[in-house]
Amino acid sequence: MADGKSETPTEKETPKPKPRPIVRLGIFLISHSFLVSVVCCTAGILALLLLPVLAKNTYISENALMPGSASPMISNQEVLDGNKLVKDLTNLNSKYLDGGIESQRIIAKYMSDLGAEVSYHKFHPQSNRFHPLHFFSDPDSVAQDNFSCSSYGINTIGIIRAPRGDGKEAIVLATPYNSLKSGLGESFSIGIAFTVFSLLSQVTWLAKDIIWIVADSRYGEYAPVAAWLKDYHVPKFSSLSSQNVEMCHDVKNLYELKGKSITGDFRHAGTMAAALVLKVSDRTEELEDTVSIYAEASNGQMPNLDLINIVYYLAAHYRQGFRVKVERLWSLLDCSLLKVLGTIIEYVGEVARSLNPEWKFGIPATDYVEGTATLASSLYSQALGIPTGPHGAFRDYQVDAITLEFSPKFTSDMKVRHNDFFLRGGRLIEGVIRSVNNLLEKFHQSFFLYLLTSPNKFVSVGVYMIAFVLLIAPLPMVAASLYINANNSNSSLKQDKSTLSPFPVADEHSITVRSWRWLNAAKVVFIIHLWGVVVSLLPYFICQIPDLTSTTSFLIWVLLSVLSLQVLHSILASPIPHANASQPQEGDWALLKSVTISALFIGLGLMSVINFATAEIGALLLVPTCLLARPLRLDLRARSLRSFSRVICNLVLGHIAFPPAAFLVVKGVFSGFGSTNVGDFWNWVESLWAWNSATYLYISMVHLPCWVLCIYILIHTC
Repeated sequence: MADGKSETPTEKETPKPKPRPIVRLGIFLISHSFLVSVVCCTAGILALLLLPVLAKNTYISENALMPGSASPMISNQEVLDGNKLVKDLTNLNSKYLDGGIESQRIIAKYMSDLGAEVSYHKFHPQSNRFHPLHFFSDPDSVAQDNFSCSSYGINTIGIIRAPRGDGKEAIVLATPYNSLKSGLGESFSIGIAFTVFSLLSQVTWLAKDIIWIVADSRYGEYAPVAAWLKDYHVPKFSSLSSQNVEMCHDVKNLYELKGKSITGDFRHAGTMAAALVLKVSDRTEELEDTVSIYAEASNGQMPNLDLINIVYYLAAHYRQGFRVKVERLWSLLDCSLLKVLGTIIEYVGEVARSLNPEWKFGIPATDYVEGTATLASSLYSQALGIPTGPHGAFRDYQVDAITLEFSPKFTSDMKVRHNDFFLRGGRLIEGVIRSVNNLLEKFHQSFFLYLLTSPNKFVSVGVYMIAFVLLIAPLPMVAASLYINANNSNSSLKQDKSTLSPFPVADEHSITVRSWRWLNAAKVVFIIHLWGVVVSLLPYFICQIPDLTSTTSFLIWVLLSVLSLQVLHSILASPIPHANASQPQEGDWALLKSVTISALFIGLGLMSVINFATAEIGALLLVPTCLLARPLRLDLRARSLRSFSRVICNLVLGHIAFPPAAFLVVKGVFSGFGSTNVGDFWNWVESLWAWNSATYLYISMVHLPCWVLCIYILIHTC
């Protein structure tokens, strides 16, 4: 009895503490990772399709802007002055084939007659040749080409000092002008800009300096603005390139006309508050005058939404006679699937309103299709990371800027309409400048991260991030589930062998080795991503080969990429493991998939900080591919409907997720497959590195390595 009583306390087991709710939730999600993946991915795609429905109307956030609070001051006299400048430039272009220097003199003279401080800015066009340090260093640190006197441009800059300002802030008005191939549209843009500039030289309410730059666009519209901005923010006291330009004969002739207010010295004004790039399209509209807004800058940067709101507010509410437009993918307007989806959403909205009139869900089917086309264009333009106009150069210096492209509905022989067009266009620009002039600080009240569905509707970052978060949310849970299942399956295999063997084999050493098996998979993933870095640098060497077509360059790139993978395979002790027949490791592919999914989650998360649109499109392509990846041999052995469906999905996603294939499919759908070839992908990638787009780094260092790892999982010999 005594012995029994003494043993009772020791036999009682201490109760295990219950895990915290967050831990139990994590265990539940990991154990049901398949269901969570299906629900989250489906919800993410639906949330993306519902973004046009969730778009809100734009509004002026900054009260100090006060658009339309004052009556326009541009009169017929300023319009006549602008028409006179257009006439002089048109006569000059018709008289001389090369009127570059003369046109610069005429524009400078008109600026000087208004009392502006006029100067010339010389620049050399930047080379678009690929350089491995192009993404991480200042362009001047990269070796420059030798330039001649035939390859330079001259910008003409006029500055009006604000009578009520202290010279610490400025508003920039830029107009691209190619004097060698000047069309009527470029001449009209100069005329409208001069109309506004003429008024601003007379008013007394200016609190910010006005800078008008006539950008020499013979080497493109972006290059002259970018070169001037660089010298404006990082002045150079001596430079070899500028000395070479000064020695050119044409520049000396240009300086011979210098007067008291015209100089070749670089002039500065205040910190730039905002910038407007003004263009007039050569094409005409049949119905009404339009103004198109281009806002996308490099790597998905956008100006403050208030700047776009001002333009729309003035054009729509103050009867300037312009219809505001933003870019859209026109091919989506005829998409039958979108029309059906829009009809369903419209019907659901009607049912919701019949149940409760306060439920304002759903939009008309036509609005949904147009909003989706505009949203797709905005998402695609931001994902490319390439500016949609010269305004992108300003955004690189944190200056809010947009490009306004006017499209008139008249022909060149209707002079009365010319005056009316100049008057209304000038008043619109005047209203925008007057609103920015009212600001006491930089734009900060409204959104910087948004997607446009129309000129007056937007989707904020808090809404469109939901779709991206839902798409990538299953990745860490699936990775954890695969890791746990791989270790459990391997431990059960060891236990089966130990029961058949007279001696136990599951000792401490084997357990330790088994727990570190994931390092082999991590090694494979690391090597493949290192190979992605090599692939991203190969174009530098390919560009050194002269006279290569885009198709040949692409094929050489593919060949060198495959060879470099084989070299890494041989040098780094066979980074891609092969299954050993004597010791089968059934969980190897699961561990490799687990680490691959973890790397994809990290890559997409980092890319969403740099460029959300790129991360969103990448998630749409790679997340289903990685989640469904499974050795084809296992599915073929199962011979079930589920496994057969997974094989089909893996083969389709494996082809679509390959970057060149995805590009060619998208271009073929929008432009037609008859005009596409593999060389187009090289041209597209070349434009990415020419514009320092982070999308190029994402494709080569995140997307391509993860795709290769998914393909290896599919062909794994388990």
